[in-house]
This record gives sequence, C-alpha cells and structure tokens, in this order.
Amino acid sequence: MLRNSCGVDRIRTSTNSFELCLPIVAIYCRRLQIYRGIHLPDSEEVIQIPSLQYVDFKLPPELHRLQDLAYNLWWTWNFAARELLSSIDRSTWARYHNPVELLLNIDLSHWETLVQDESFMAKYAEVVRAFDTYMNARRETWFRRTYPDFDGGRIAYFSMEYGMHPSLAIYSGGLGVLSGDHCKSASDLGLPFIAVGLLYRLGYFRQTVDADGIQQHIYPAYDFQRLPIRQALSPQGRELIVKIELPGRSVAAQAWIAQVGRVPLLLLDTDLPENDPADRPITNMLYVRGREMRLTQEAVLGIGGARALEELGIQPAVWHINEGHSALLQIHRLARGKSGRRGPLAAAIETLGATTVFTTHTPVPAGNEQFDYALAHQYFDVWSDSTGYSTEQLLGLGRADHGASHQPFNLTALALRSSSYANGVSRLNAAVADRMWRHLVSKLPKAGAAIDSITNGVHLRTWVGPEMQSLLTRAVGVDWAETQDDIDPWNKLLELPAAYIWRAHMAQKERLIRFCRERLRDQYARHGRSPKELRAVVGFLDPEVLTVGFARRFATYKRAGLLFSDLHRLRALINHAERPIQIVLAGKAHPADRPGQELIQYIFNLSQEAELKGRVVFLENYDMRIGRMLVQGCDVWLNTPKRPQEACGTSGQKAAANGVLNCSILDGWWPEAFDGTNGWAIGEANPSLEDWQLDQFEARSLYQTLEEKIVPTFYERDESGVPIDWTAMMKRSIAGIGPQFSSHRMVRDYLRKAYMPLMNQDSKN
Repeated sequence: MLRNSCGVDRIRTSTNSFELCLPIVAIYCRRLQIYRGIHLPDSEEVIQIPSLQYVDFKLPPELHRLQDLAYNLWWTWNFAARELLSSIDRSTWARYHNPVELLLNIDLSHWETLVQDESFMAKYAEVVRAFDTYMNARRETWFRRTYPDFDGGRIAYFSMEYGMHPSLAIYSGGLGVLSGDHCKSASDLGLPFIAVGLLYRLGYFRQTVDADGIQQHIYPAYDFQRLPIRQALSPQGRELIVKIELPGRSVAAQAWIAQVGRVPLLLLDTDLPENDPADRPITNMLYVRGREMRLTQEAVLGIGGARALEELGIQPAVWHINEGHSALLQIHRLARGKSGRRGPLAAAIETLGATTVFTTHTPVPAGNEQFDYALAHQYFDVWSDSTGYSTEQLLGLGRADHGASHQPFNLTALALRSSSYANGVSRLNAAVADRMWRHLVSKLPKAGAAIDSITNGVHLRTWVGPEMQSLLTRAVGVDWAETQDDIDPWNKLLELPAAYIWRAHMAQKERLIRFCRERLRDQYARHGRSPKELRAVVGFLDPEVLTVGFARRFATYKRAGLLFSDLHRLRALINHAERPIQIVLAGKAHPADRPGQELIQYIFNLSQEAELKGRVVFLENYDMRIGRMLVQGCDVWLNTPKRPQEACGTSGQKAAANGVLNCSILDGWWPEAFDGTNGWAIGEANPSLEDWQLDQFEARSLYQTLEEKIVPTFYERDESGVPIDWTAMMKRSIAGIGPQFSSHRMVRDYLRKAYMPLMNQDSKN
C-alpha cells in the first residue's frame, strides 16, 4: 500500500491501481479478499489484527478457502492440510514447500481439472472443515475449560527468532524452533497470546559445503509477498508503522502478521523507503556480527515491538521476554509509565517486574548479550529523556555485577532486574543460571532459587512422523496430541506388538534414507562429480544398518568431533561385517565461528575417505525440514555437549517422541528423562576431570556404549527380524518422554507458574 500526500491510502492490486477514501477502500478490498482481518469468533482469547494482502491468486470460487489455509501456519502441523496442498501439484510443492508460492504458480486450466476431481474436492472439504473447527473452538479450548472464569488480559511473547517452517526463514536453531513450538502450543491450548519478532529480509544464511568441505554462506533475499505473511494494519486501516528513536535519527519499522493457528505473530521490518539507506538493513540478517547493528536490531525488537502492540490497542497483562535480546522493551514501558512526577527508579522497575516473565537459555556468562559501555551510552542518552531517568541510572540496570560503573551493558541483567519471575529451560540449566545470576535477584521464590525451571518441550504434531502419528492414534486415541496432560493413555503403547512399532519406524527410516540420497546427489553434482559417482549415491546408507544421527549447531562446546576422536575404533564399528553402523550429520557453524567451520570441514573430508564413504554423510543447509527427517528416521540420536553448557537440547525430545533412542551426555533435559530403559547415558553426571581428560573419558564411554550396548541390542532379532528389546525401549521412550517433554506441558507450566500468578496479581493492583 502506498500513501499519497493527502493521507489517502492507495491499494495496488495485480490488475489495477486506484485511490479512494479509506471506508470505500475497505469495502472494495474486502470484496477482492485483499484487505483482510483475521476472521475469528468473538471471544476473550482471540486477538484480531486486520491485515493487507497484495497477492490475487485467481482461485476458482469452489476453492477460495485455499487462501485462508495458505496464510495460516496451521498447515505446518496438520498432516492432512499439507497433503492437500501437496496434491494440488506435487512437483511445485516439492520445489517450494510454501503454499503462497504454490498457489501463485498454478495455471487456471489446472484449477479447472482439480474442481472436477471428486477425490480432491472431498479432501479439500474435509481439511477446510477441520480448519474451521479448530479456529472456531470458542469455549472448547483447553485454556477456557481450565479457566472458565478468566477475564484477564493478553500474554505478549517476545523472541529474536521463530522456527515455524523452512518457508519462513526467520530462525537459526534451537531458540527459534522453541519459540515456534511455544506459539503452536499456545494456539492449540487456546491461550490469549500474541508473539513479536523481526522479519529478516535475508534470513539466516543458507549453508553449502564445497568440494573441499569449506562452509559457504549464502543470503538469499526473500520476497515477502511470496511468504505466508500479510502486512498488518492499524485499527484505522493504515499500514502499521512504528518509529524507534536511535542516536541522531528515528527509524521506521513496518509490521507484518504471520498467523500461527489462533496466535498472531507480529514481525517488524525496517527495509522501508522512508528510512535512511544505512538503516534499511537493520532487520536484514539474523544474528548479524556487528555489535552496533545487533543493538539496533534489539531496539527495534523490544522498543518497536512494544510500540506496535500499543498502536494496536493491545495492553498485555504479561510480558514474556524469551532470552535477553528483547529486554529493551522495558525501556519503552518505563517511558510509558512516566508520570508528571518522577518516582524512584527502583519502584518503577518493581512495577514493570510485576508483569514480566524472563526465560534465560544461555548457561555461559560470555554467551549472554552485552554491549560496550561507550556504545550503550550513546543509545541510552537518546532514551533517557523519554523515561525520566538519567543515562547512568538506565545503564545501571544492565550491570552484570557490583563492580565498576563503566561495565558493558548486559541485556540478561536488565531482564532479570525488571522481572518478577525468571526461569531456565531445564532443571540443570536453571541451577547453573541461578548460580550465575543470584547476586542480581533479591526476591526469591519459596523454593529458595532465584531462577526457577521450566523444561523446554516440543510440539508433537510438528515433529512426530506420519507413521508414528498413525500408531499413536491407534494406541492412544484420535486426540492423542490434545490429551498430553494425561500420560496414562500413552502407556497403551507398551501393549502394542513389537512388529507394529518397528514397521512404522522402518517406514520413516526408509524415507530419511531416500531424502539423504537425493540431497547428496545434488550436493555431489554441484561439486562436479562424475555420472558414475552420482549413480553410486543410490548405494549410500542402508535401511537395515544401525543409523546414528547428529544434527545441531556446530558450536565447539557441542563437540560434534567426539565421535571421531578414535578413528580406528570408529572404522571398526562402521565396517563390521555383520553389525555395522552408519552416521548422518548436519549442522551450521556461525559465519564468525572459525573452529566450528573447521570441524565441519574435517568431518566432511573424513566422509569422503574410501572406508567411510556412503556410511558417514554430512547433509548441508541444516534446517527444520532436515531436522524433521532426521529425528523421525534415525535409530539413535547422539548428543555430546560439554556439561553443563547445553541449556536443554530439544532435538533429543523430538527424536524420543518418534521412538529414536537417545545416547547423550547427562546434560540439558536428559538427566530428567533418562531412566536406564529408554536410552543411554554417556559418561557420568559429575566427573571430576580436567577438560582434556573429560573429552577422553567421555569418548571412551561413548565407544564402549556403542560396542557393548547399542549395537548388540539393535541387531538382536526374533525369528521375524524384529529387535524385541530395542522396540521395547522405543515404546518406553515414546510413552514416557513424548507427553512429559511436549510444548503443551511446557506452556501449561508457564501458565501455572508464571502467567496466571502475574495476571492475578495485576488484577489486584
């Protein structure tokens, strides 16, 4: 939408351009299905944000609801919806995995064919019916059933990244996927929830690995009109644009909406013509290296996000700061809380804290976001007047200790000082964070810890494979994903015949191996390999061989190289004549992480050796799609971080819910789940060793566990070829870990421990 000098909105469609006064524009565009609100029922939980859609899909009237499906990310966790979209044109869907791109690339003649296809139309009607039932749940959601008299406000959730689906590339890894799963469960459970983030024009980098194993970084520019998002509009029907004051200028940010089921995700974009060319790239890249650019990003996220909610008339009852990146929203709230007579800063911060939840994920002091004093001073000089407090007073909120005044400004310190509830993302992570930050927190909960624990979980419908979902439906019931608060029905899995779970697992494993071969063939073709070498890829990986998966960010503390520390022993395992293993790896190293990139190169080059080729493979460009394939299809999920530096490690939870057995260091979530019957532990919980000794000790433990426990159990078969003891462990993994480490349980924990207590407190003040 463009705006002329008189302030009249001009809407541009694919066929014409016109200028009208706003009410007429709204009527006209509703007819064109361009100016769109979120058509949800009237209820306290629903947050309705009007939005503008540029794209005209030219759908036949019989299929007009495909537009609603395309622009609601509900399809990302509904298998029937994805199957419907895929069946429109399988080659186009395989190319994009994006319903907006799909609908833009379908010819009119093809639509006419589909309308005449009775099977397709029946499938379409069924999916639309399921979508409407979900969106119109009204008072049947879990939240409304549990809190029937709720009359509180909204929960605003801020995060630097969101992993919803590969088609919306605004995530890098675990933090973003966790944020996406949080939103999906908030939608499923029916919480009054809105999320806020940034819309990255270049996203996080796409990774390629060249023929020498060197990681290359590619930043494709995304066309927002081809993504499943819409421009947000203000209540007055204009583009929702907010201003953020930065040193020497004001930067504009435009809001977009990604609808996540019932939950709107508000995304801010600074790539606007009215901004100075030097400011337009602020939201270009996730986790940009430059420190000042990172600070401006976090100002747009925190201050700009809070202002966008204000423009929409949304006054959250609870503000959830997910990691310190968005903590600057408290500066905006301080400014809005300023009265004619300024009160003490401590009192103002206490008022903010009464409605603020903070989640910390980083158990390493250096990993928490901070900025040099001189740089921070420039920015807080700008924000000081609006808050009514001096620059030094504001900078003091970000001091990480009680030492010299000219310390770096630490966003975790700001978040902790200005929240009344703080948590880590596993019990171990919370204990580590409590030791790190206890000196900053004066008010302690009853348990005696300054930082509580709410262990992360995963959204099961997103991550559990189709065959395992069918098995869960058969054993637990059709509503298995909606009844995760009751674990008793999940124990019915233990009664299933071993052959059933093995058959489902093998179907997912075979799909993974087909996927790996396709990816590797494309990768090797780009390297210039010969046709003979490309044909040989069809023999890479064997569905009958024990498959170990390792996929995560290649930060050095995650120790992807631990499995390769004794190559003689590893080669013996891989090349065993009767009981071999094979390994599939994936992961990105940050562009600034040279050691991580060198480790990728080392592993890739090992995978090209004759003794390991086709049995050790590295998949480039790790994203949610690769992750989903791996956690659904591997036999063993390997996790080797240096304890206690893993905050949680949700990929292992996704694997466990699919019956993939974890073999992990006792770090993150695994100490809470491991019981000796549902996977394996590497090493000990608290070994008293130096770092170099620890690496050797845990490498020996890993090899011994593989040789003496994992490999024999996997290859011990009954007369029908089913590994009875292995499948028994798979069933215990799914039944015991699935519901207890789901994001539904996690969100209910936040509601019980943090959201509802703070909302009730707010209602009394």
